[in-house]
Amino acid sequence: MTKLFHILILAVSASICLDAVAQDNSTATMRRGGSRKNATEQTTPGVTTRMQQRMTTPKASDADLSWMRVIYRQLDLTKAPNAPLYFPEPPLNGEENLFRTIMRLVADGKLKVYEYMDGRELFTDEHALSPKDVLERFHIEAEQAKGSTERNPRYTIAEADVPSEEVLSYYIIERYEFDNRNNRLRTVIEAICPVLHRSDEWGMDPVKYPMFWIKYDDLRPYMSTQNIFVSDDNNLPTCTYDDFFLLGLYDGDIIKTRNLRNLSMAQMYPDTESLKHAQDSIEHSLANFDKKLWVPSLEELQAKAEAREKAEALAAGDSTVVADEPKASVSRKSVTKRGQKKARASKVKTKKAKAPKTKSAATRSVRNRKR
Repeated sequence: MTKLFHILILAVSASICLDAVAQDNSTATMRRGGSRKNATEQTTPGVTTRMQQRMTTPKASDADLSWMRVIYRQLDLTKAPNAPLYFPEPPLNGEENLFRTIMRLVADGKLKVYEYMDGRELFTDEHALSPKDVLERFHIEAEQAKGSTERNPRYTIAEADVPSEEVLSYYIIERYEFDNRNNRLRTVIEAICPVLHRSDEWGMDPVKYPMFWIKYDDLRPYMSTQNIFVSDDNNLPTCTYDDFFLLGLYDGDIIKTRNLRNLSMAQMYPDTESLKHAQDSIEHSLANFDKKLWVPSLEELQAKAEAREKAEALAAGDSTVVADEPKASVSRKSVTKRGQKKARASKVKTKKAKAPKTKSAATRSVRNRKR
């Protein structure tokens, strides 16, 4: 009995150990599975965390920035450079324009949008709009999609009900940053806003209705998967919507710069001529910002001095200066044939004319003369 009792105790303890090992293995497997799940966790349906992190533009620290300026631009889709954002309309061969892509993602709950607040943009949950709010605000007909719930509403919009032909412009927010660590100026697109151009019942001039703001980093993973062609000379879709924005292929007018009074450019410069002058001045300062950061070299200073001298000579009417003379590090002055002859003539030494001999009036000395 004693041996049997000991055997029974050993069997029970062995089974307990096996159960503990199996539980540990299952826990480790769950942990590994959980970590793998976290690695592919989806922030929004169809976009994984890994993909979102890869497509997110790293934000520079304020400690590394010495200068920043926020610019609001309007992209007019009737201009040729911005046409890739509007066409094709309607969809053709499975391709759709940017606004149809945006509305499909918004209606399906895959894209988060924020309220347009006219210069006071806040990308927080308090100012986020639901798909239902967007559809009701702009009178877009839609039906509830399969799997739609109160917590996660989803809608389906027919192609004919998408007001794509009315979206004739976009607003974008650009951020120009100079990074001290990298010593470079970079342009970051922060957000994009589609704008409806709708006429009233009496056919008056269309009124602009900014719809909502979308953070560019949220939209970027979807834009990077849609190929478009941007040139009539090459009909191959060699570019994506993301490339179109990052390469700056768009043509946008400055409508506002971030300022303390929150005024647009039209409010600050009511006159058309002064508005155009202010826009050109801002564009020139942004384009030449990095050129003003460095001390010019000796050759550059010399070339500027030569150009200044040439301009002054031309303004004074000096015919010996050729207007289209190329710039060079060694100073050269082009002269005409007449000038060359004068230069050669000045180098030739002129002979001094000898004075004629004159007879002296003095008498010949008779001293020591032999007699």
